[in-house]
Amino acid sequence: MKISDNKITSPYILTADIGGSHITAAICNIDTYDIEEKSIVRLEVNSKATAADITGSWRSALQLSLSGARGEIAGLGVAMPGPFDYAKGISYIKGLNKYEAIYGMDIKLMFAGFLNIDNSLVRFRNDAEATIAGEALAGAGAGYKSVAGVTLGTGFGSAFCTEGTTRDLNYGSDPYKETIADDYLSTRWFQKRYHELTGNQIPNVKALAALAPNDDDARQVFDEFAANMADFLQKPLAKLSPDVLVLCGNITKAEGYFLPQLAHHLPAIKIKTALLGEKAALIGASALFTNTNVVQS
Repeated sequence: MKISDNKITSPYILTADIGGSHITAAICNIDTYDIEEKSIVRLEVNSKATAADITGSWRSALQLSLSGARGEIAGLGVAMPGPFDYAKGISYIKGLNKYEAIYGMDIKLMFAGFLNIDNSLVRFRNDAEATIAGEALAGAGAGYKSVAGVTLGTGFGSAFCTEGTTRDLNYGSDPYKETIADDYLSTRWFQKRYHELTGNQIPNVKALAALAPNDDDARQVFDEFAANMADFLQKPLAKLSPDVLVLCGNITKAEGYFLPQLAHHLPAIKIKTALLGEKAALIGASALFTNTNVVQS
């Protein structure tokens, strides 16, 4: 295991993206934002298991990734779902049918112990924020001074990057219609709306996209999604005035069925879809160790 001695002396950062059912770990060179391909490790995680099982899977992924290190590692950057105290590294995930067993645990201390490094060399950021930061630094948003980004998947994430500084916007919790934005701009809205129109259940947006070529109701759902997203984002985008809006997350794989409509509703904003896939969150988490100021909520 090659870890620097409690100070940042290397451009190589061990990084991890923790999802609801997996962990992906890799090594990122923060001088170039390149991911070392041979270091990428993806392990399934039973998020309903005991704390020991969960953290054991995480440790295994980190150790396997480190085995592919070409040089000294300067720290660990982690993209983590919330609720989570990102500064202190404590999990407050509860009532979400995942990671209940680690509620209240000091994850920062645990990871530092795994790697035998100082706590200050273990850093966390929100997973959606990390994804958008990665795209802003090295993906679809690279080269723009200001980037607004959203993640479209099981939840609706949002962040804003200006001149390399990224901050979480947490728009998903903002009021929208009779509830909040997250309820209209995530996978469960597609499932709910298609069921309202047809009485049929769909497992995910990928399944809905498969139906869309021959299903008027499926296409209507995508049209309504684009209208809702444009309606919700109009005011924030007018306030932020970004150079580009980057769309991330699994729902963007069905972009052909909603992106033209979204662009029509938001003619004043340049819209791009993410380029980096799973690597975006890894790059964004590793960027916690760059000289760029990172604003954490």
